[in-house]
Amino acid sequence: MEIIKEYVQRWYTSELDPDEYICHEKQGNLVEIQEAATGKRRTVLNFCTNDVLGLVQEEAVKQAAIAAILKYGTSNSSCSVLSGRIALHQELEDEISAFKHLPHTQLFMNAWMAMQALMDAFCHLAIPVPGFQNTRETLILTDVLNHGCIVSAIVNAGTRSGKVFGHSPRVRVKAYRHCDVEDLARKLHRSARANDRIMVVSDAVFSMDGDIAPLPGMLDVLHNYEGSVLVMDEAHASGAIGATGRGIYEHFGLVPSQAIERGVVPLIMTTFSKFAASAGAAISTHVAELKPLLNVSPTSIGTISLPPPMTAAALESIRQVRKFPARVKQLQDNTWYLRSRLAEHGFVALGETNVVPVLLPTEINPKMFGRRIMEDHGIWVSPIWFVAKPRIRITVNALHTREDMERLVAGMVATRNLLYKSTISA
Repeated sequence: MEIIKEYVQRWYTSELDPDEYICHEKQGNLVEIQEAATGKRRTVLNFCTNDVLGLVQEEAVKQAAIAAILKYGTSNSSCSVLSGRIALHQELEDEISAFKHLPHTQLFMNAWMAMQALMDAFCHLAIPVPGFQNTRETLILTDVLNHGCIVSAIVNAGTRSGKVFGHSPRVRVKAYRHCDVEDLARKLHRSARANDRIMVVSDAVFSMDGDIAPLPGMLDVLHNYEGSVLVMDEAHASGAIGATGRGIYEHFGLVPSQAIERGVVPLIMTTFSKFAASAGAAISTHVAELKPLLNVSPTSIGTISLPPPMTAAALESIRQVRKFPARVKQLQDNTWYLRSRLAEHGFVALGETNVVPVLLPTEINPKMFGRRIMEDHGIWVSPIWFVAKPRIRITVNALHTREDMERLVAGMVATRNLLYKSTISA
């Protein structure tokens, strides 16, 4: 324990620890928060929420969650293969399948568990079956900037969850350069063997860079590997890109069936914590046999099923998105407006989506920037310096007004000027 104590002390001394805040009340994008360290309260304009379509406080969504509690209670208290499956689960799976154009969907408690279940199901076929032997190795290609849930799952893909000492075919993992289709093709050409089962995994929208995976080029590459699997994590794509918010396929004018026609197996992971005002995740496929494999994977049978209020909130949220596509259009308009205004004031923003990572002059500490813009201008953004290259990560949503965005830009300019001058004078 002494080494842990010393490590944490050095961590705090180096100011690598993030500032923590406790939320007390929300009204749209106005949030009353309390500094955990000092107890000081203030109301701030929130530009770091992932509630991209503003559905967390939508009345229909809240009422759906309340109705589910009254009908089913707060928890199912079991996994789905025992007594934990309720009618709302089937409704949500059907809604997601229709939204993503893939007929079979399996729910999970979160994206981390969904990705691990996929590795168990795909690489190791989930459970041993008498008389059946899987002898084919798996080759996984992953973008170097993929989200932690993907990284964690592929790191553990070599051993089936819950069977640490079990034997199954080898899993080989290779990383390719960020959004680099040519490097993906090179890595596949060098690494793929005749009998490999091939899987390529990528974020659709990258959570720290705000850019979009080159889906058409990836399909062109995988077309040369019949039966290869392409997994798209649409955590930051659902509700945000595509004309009606359906995600990366719609963004590029495609549907998953076009991948299937080219010999590529499309899998889509949908999460509910961004666009669907809830928590949880789902994997959708056109292969009916994959769903029962996912259902008996350890991260499905080893925990409770998605609780009723979370299921109902996600279900109603997706119905709202499909019924009112103007929300998506408003989000995309806001994204374009904020990005253009930041550029006009000399800020360098990565990517092209509502995730807006702004690079700062190297002399400016993002943590200090986040504190100053909150204290001086009442604006809450995410300073990033401990999980990615230093930046201010802004997230714009459909509820932000032009006035909100102008207030943010003014605060960004004033804070940059203040901190840049202080570093020059020092």
